[in-house]
Amino acid sequence: MTRTTVHFLRHGEVHNPDKILYGRLPNFRLSDDGQQMARDAAEALRGRDVVAVVSSPLQRAQETARPIAQVFGLEISTDDRLIEATNVFEGQRALEDGAWKKPENWKHLRNPTTPSWGEPFTQLAHRMHAAAEDVRDQVRGHEAVCVSHQAPIWTLRRYVEGRRLWHRPDQRQCGLASLTSLTWDGDRLVHVTYSEPAGAVSRRPGFGA
Repeated sequence: MTRTTVHFLRHGEVHNPDKILYGRLPNFRLSDDGQQMARDAAEALRGRDVVAVVSSPLQRAQETARPIAQVFGLEISTDDRLIEATNVFEGQRALEDGAWKKPENWKHLRNPTTPSWGEPFTQLAHRMHAAAEDVRDQVRGHEAVCVSHQAPIWTLRRYVEGRRLWHRPDQRQCGLASLTSLTWDGDRLVHVTYSEPAGAVSRRPGFGA
């Protein structure tokens, strides 16, 4: 049976001094520490059979993908399905100013199981799973790296593990520059593993994430 692995890498730390929930906003780059996290992830993958590097279109993901592409001598492909989930609080200082504590925003918090503040978990899971299977089919017998974001990666993991999709964002196991790796024998998913090549860093949902 042909074994194929697709690694889903969360981007590194973002330069965000104003503590904005940046979501899909443009021009949010990696911090200096985030750049180092990306290099650490690339070194952790060195020697693997990686034949494709695919990234979310957002700047922080593209910058995280760059050192990996350099290690393997590959071009970065962009897949819009790997992008961050939508969020109605995007552009606000949601944690700093407590945007979700304001009565006018309560309508966005009425149903955490959907969630009512952004892209439905089911939609997020389906687009990420479709992207994962497409990359798997492209690199059969080898490995690939897909750079994405915390909510999409964690939702994909819960989906393939058969768990309910709704969850508390502060309980995601998806640290900055972490790897969630899916391995198939043929079309059968056989392993889901998690590692933190940049070290144990915050698993808070952050401002993007």
